[in-house]
Parts: sequence; C-alpha cells; structure tokens
Amino acid sequence: MSETFADLIACEDVLMFVNAAITSTGQREFQYFAGDQRLSLEFLHEYMLENYRELYATALALDVNDHNAVIVIRNLLVRAGDVDVARRRSEGRLIARRLELLPQHRVYRLFRDLRRRGVNNRRTRAILRDWLAGRRDPAFDAVKYRGALKAAVRHAHLALDGEMRTFLFAPHSVKAFRTPIFEQWRRAHYEKAAVYELPFTVAEGFAARHGIPREVFLERIEPRMTRLERLRLRESARKAQVEAVGAHADLEGMPLTRLASYALSLAPADRAARRAELTGALHAAARRVAGPDAGRWGKVTAVLDDSYSSSGSGQKRRRPLAVALAASHLLAVLASEYRAMWTSGRTDDLLVRPSGPTPLGERILDALATGPDRIVIVSDGHDNAPPGLAADVLRIWRTRLDPGHSVAITHLNPVYDADDFDVRRLAPTVPTAGIRDAEDLPALVELARFAEGRVGLADLRAHLDVQVARFLEVPA
Repeated sequence: MSETFADLIACEDVLMFVNAAITSTGQREFQYFAGDQRLSLEFLHEYMLENYRELYATALALDVNDHNAVIVIRNLLVRAGDVDVARRRSEGRLIARRLELLPQHRVYRLFRDLRRRGVNNRRTRAILRDWLAGRRDPAFDAVKYRGALKAAVRHAHLALDGEMRTFLFAPHSVKAFRTPIFEQWRRAHYEKAAVYELPFTVAEGFAARHGIPREVFLERIEPRMTRLERLRLRESARKAQVEAVGAHADLEGMPLTRLASYALSLAPADRAARRAELTGALHAAARRVAGPDAGRWGKVTAVLDDSYSSSGSGQKRRRPLAVALAASHLLAVLASEYRAMWTSGRTDDLLVRPSGPTPLGERILDALATGPDRIVIVSDGHDNAPPGLAADVLRIWRTRLDPGHSVAITHLNPVYDADDFDVRRLAPTVPTAGIRDAEDLPALVELARFAEGRVGLADLRAHLDVQVARFLEVPA
C-alpha cells in the first residue's frame, strides 16, 4: 500500500519528536540557551499530544530521556479525559512501566507537579497508589523523601496504618520506633552516632545541624554512600584531604556513558596514569552493552567529534564528547574490525579533549577510504572546516558513488537544535537520530533508518509496536 502525503508527514513528525525527546533535557547547550530549549520542547510535546496522541504515548517505550518521559506522563494524565477507556488503559500500562524505571526523585517531583496542577482523577490516584505499593523499601523512601511522600499520600488520599503514618505525620509523638530506619532518624536529632546509619543525603542535613566537620563526616559516612554519590563527592573528599575508600572499585559495573563522563572529568595526567584501569572499565562496560551482538557489525569506521563545541555547557559539561568516547568503545566491541577517526586527528581515545574546529567533511573522506561496511558519525552536525563539505561528500557518495547503499552510514547527534525542533542533520541522504547515552546506540541506528525516507509510517508503527511489546514484556 502506497504512503499518503499525510503518512509521510506523520512519520517525519514522530521521528522529529523522538530525536528531541532523546537528546534535549531543557538545559543550555553549547549553541542554544536553556530558555530556547524549554520553549521548543514544550511546543513539540503539545503538538504531538494534540495530533498523534497514540504515537506520543509509545515514546515511553523508547529511549527518550527521563526529563521528557516525565513530561509525557504528566501530559497524558492531565489530559486523561480526551480518550476512551481502552486507550486510557493502554496508556496506563506504559505509564506504570516507565515509572518503575525512573529515578525515585523524578517520580516524587512528578507527583508534586500533578498536585500543583490539581490533577487528581481516579487513574492518577491508582497509578500513584500502585507505584508506592511496588516500592521495595517503603521505610527507606519515607526517610529519604519524607516531604514528597507525605504530599503524595495526601494528594491521593491514601490510607496508611501503623508506624508509616506516624512517621510521616507525627514523628515526634512517639518515644521509639520499631522500624530500624525510623528509629535511626529519630535518634539522629540528638545523637551524632546515629547520623552515620542514615542514607547519605539525609545524614548530610543532620551533620550540618550537629556541626560535624565536613572531613569527619565524609570519612565516616562513606560506607553508606552509593557508587554515584562516591564519584560525585570524590573531588570534595580530595579537597577535604579524605581518602575516598574503594573509589577505584566503583568503576566496576558503572554505566558506559557515565563512565566516559567520569574519565573526561579527570586531568589528562590522571587519565594517563590510570590508563589500564579506565580503559579496562570502559571496555567491560561496552561488552555488557553489546551482549551477543559483539563482533557482528563487520568492518566499522567511526567519525567522532572532539571539536570545541563538544565541551557542551555549564549544565552539560563535556556531554557530547563523553557520548562520542563511549560510542567509540561500544563500536569497537560491536565491530569485527574498527577504526576511530576524531575530528582533531588525535589517535588516543582516552586523552581526547574539546578543541579546534569541526572538519567533518575531511574525516568522512578518510573514513570512506578505509572501505568499511558501516560508518557511524557522532557529532553535533556543525561542520565548519570548511562549512558544508560533509554534506557535499555524503550527497555525492550516496547519489553517484554508492546508490546501492553498500556502505551503511548513520549520523548520531547528541545535541538538540531548538531552532529547528530537531537534531541538526548533515545531509538529506544520510539518516540522523538523536542520542543521549551511547548505550542506546544499537537501537538508535535501527531507528535512524526510518529517517532515510525509504521506510514509511506503516513500518514505523510496526516497529513501535514491537518496542512497546518488549517494553511491557508482552510477546509481540
């Protein structure tokens, strides 16, 4: 069946929104202000909700970032009355599943937002109730997010029994709690030793109240800190001259892109001194992501952007460069033969740094000369040395030299272009997809083929149905 013009527009609109929802978090980018990002995102969400609500909801099953997933959930709940019961039930399953995967603090922030907007329909209360009932450690949540949990319970009119209700609404009315963490919280008000039995973020407030020196607090609270908390506070610990116990072991099991960001946060001398440790951790993380696909992508050449714009912004420091570094390690595992070509000409992945212009055209020519099966370009798309060369190279290659697509070329862009409501593209003949985490690279390369214009809305819907089925763990 041939595609209508409306189908083609719908396909482009959906892909545009997915690219935006993957890359943008409403924060400042190197080229774009935060306000522009937020306004652009707000328009896209409203446009999709109004015109393609069913496809809009399926975005929850894709690799959209947490910021946009929360906006999608909020919008679906605010406008719950716009669809019939069957559609609400389908959306409810997607919402419930995505809430399970979101960080707790984002979910509680969402509940606060819904309360502020006066959204308290039956479905919202049921979703909130079920999410709270599914928490693995409700007592821990009550201590760490006490104010947010209390607001959620009030908003949903949930009935609580026993110590949970007492702790949330009248914690100072009892002399002792039977629940250990509640009792530790109570004792921490007057006993310094009890502070170190609480979660780090809660203990930090009590430490300030008791006037505990920062270096003493960091040293004693270390066993209670999560891996991410340790990494975030390593610099604080170093300034306070406190040894961060087990800091090197924290790299084991760390997500690939986060690990790349951590490596880039170190001084070049520190990276060089810890080369074996960092490279080993990056390779291990990449192998976990690749899984059974390791070595199955054939001969791959990557064009990776380490120009000055890859430094990102104050809110997203070195994020584009971290994505490129992580992608390089993942592609090295996926490929049977791999070459990395950085725009700067550097050959040492671990010592890359943001600098210089973006000669993408030259590097793409170098990549094509290697005779690869696949080229993956990770760049913000601002080709400026000389401007437009990359687009000309790709156009001539695809239309005259390789019209049969013997070489698969994909452009992955980690930066949202607020002005164009999409990620910046290099050429119409090359598919482009947004990327935020390198872990999503295999799925995004598959999704990018829909942006090439050779696959229509029906195939895109079928692809989304498969992704939804996998997301909900229902056989497709």
